[in-house]
Amino acid sequence: MIFTDRVIDQKLDIMSLLPEELEQLIADMGQPKFRAKQLFEWLHQKRVVDFDEMSNIPAAMRQKLKESCFIAAPKESRRQQSADGSTVKLLLELYDGNKIESVLMRHDYGNSLCISSQVGCRMGCRFCASTIGGKVRDLLPSEMLGQVYAVSRLLGLKVDSLVMMGIGEPLDNFDNVMRFLELIKHPQGLNLSHRHISLSTCGVVPRIDEMAEKKLQLTLSISLHACDNETRDKIMPVNKSYDINRLLDSCKAYFAKTGRRISYEYSLISGVNDSPEQAKKLLKLLGDQSCHVNLIPVNPVEETGFKRGSRKEAERFCKILNDGGISATIRREFGTDIDAACGQLRRKDAKEGKTT
Repeated sequence: MIFTDRVIDQKLDIMSLLPEELEQLIADMGQPKFRAKQLFEWLHQKRVVDFDEMSNIPAAMRQKLKESCFIAAPKESRRQQSADGSTVKLLLELYDGNKIESVLMRHDYGNSLCISSQVGCRMGCRFCASTIGGKVRDLLPSEMLGQVYAVSRLLGLKVDSLVMMGIGEPLDNFDNVMRFLELIKHPQGLNLSHRHISLSTCGVVPRIDEMAEKKLQLTLSISLHACDNETRDKIMPVNKSYDINRLLDSCKAYFAKTGRRISYEYSLISGVNDSPEQAKKLLKLLGDQSCHVNLIPVNPVEETGFKRGSRKEAERFCKILNDGGISATIRREFGTDIDAACGQLRRKDAKEGKTT
């Protein structure tokens, strides 16, 4: 079988299967081919969490499915909502007791969901709460889908766009993320266009190159956070493997092959990378690209010691870029009163002794 790499405790992760793989599974059970379409619809349109809910599937077949497969449906562990109601953060518990975060942000143009791709992270970016405890494991494609389905079910709303910017480095879980992207846009499932998905990476260059070859139409967001190798080396260990010049070469190639403008994420850290001189360096670095710079006042994380500067300093940094011809904005902040930055709620939960 072509999907045995996603077997947990001798049970198959059925929600990670494509329709043609479900057809093979159904054939192995001696069932007619049309059952595969019914199964896929139950999982990805009706989004059931129990095989017994599949009312048009024969009881004997449902029993076989329960014995050989599992549905990766995360459970709500904790919920926090911002005072203005614009943001809801969910701490979700996975089948093995590990916990991840998903953040729903309400915009004028629709509902955007930020999802996690790993339990923890091994990339070691010094300003990020997600990486403090290291990486525990990769998420399955179904567990990424499960966040979307769970948020829709628990909050009773439609998810209009996705941001893969939660816990974990998506390109460090490449195969599972690619399968997730294939499933999320499937016309028999959620049918969400890749143009409504943004994937954030700290700069795993070989995987960026691989994505460029696939010509995916998602928005690639690069966590840049510095405009010279000396500074980036100190705050982002990945830069020692793939420095800024190599990273930008891959980004240019990605744009050339996909036509999709790159978004550069830049966390403004007081006294580290937020001076006018740094802004001018960034302007020179990105001046030959069709791109957007998303400026982010660094999130306060107790363990990092990093601090954000004033709003006035951020606006000055932004103006230097805009005046120099680069599109730049200061990101609107959601949920700072509910630990909405990736990894914060999970860390808080762990400190309180609630995480397995």
